[in-house]
Amino acid sequence: MMSEKSNKFTLIGLLLVFVLPVMAAKLALDNRWFNSGATNKGELLQPVRDFSTVLAKQEPKWRIVYSVPETCDAACKNAIYSIHQVWIALGRETDRAEATVILTDTSDQTVLKSLENEHNLHVLRVSDDTASNAMLPQDSGSIMLVDTLNNAMLRYPTFEDKNAAVQSSRDILADVKKLLKLSRIG
Repeated sequence: MMSEKSNKFTLIGLLLVFVLPVMAAKLALDNRWFNSGATNKGELLQPVRDFSTVLAKQEPKWRIVYSVPETCDAACKNAIYSIHQVWIALGRETDRAEATVILTDTSDQTVLKSLENEHNLHVLRVSDDTASNAMLPQDSGSIMLVDTLNNAMLRYPTFEDKNAAVQSSRDILADVKKLLKLSRIG
């Protein structure tokens, strides 16, 4: 026959086995000790940005979009280079995506000359009003990932440092590949 003392230890042991993990999980959730279920590398835009006015006459495709600012500095040039490299790295999926550079009336027009030589970059000229209807002020200077319904859903920073820009383009590529794999559209 088990003693009363051993029954208490068994009960306490069972409680610890079942209650302790629940308490630890609650503590981990409350203190954010882990990454949540998100696997995207870019910043998720909520709400999404509607690019329908900017991309109105364009064929439905996934787009990596960059809007050229008034002065195209090192971060701007790295962003244009990055979206081009991401598009090339898509390999056989390049027909489903497009690297798009948006030029507005106030964009640095000197960049247009260098873009003329890039046949894989799609250049869109739009008015400042059209661009401002699609993008919020915090979107300026960012690379945007736009879906086939013309909704910008992810935003990526740009960098003046070439190595940081390359690392960011790896993140963009990972997200684009994942979305193309999951999407049957575009």
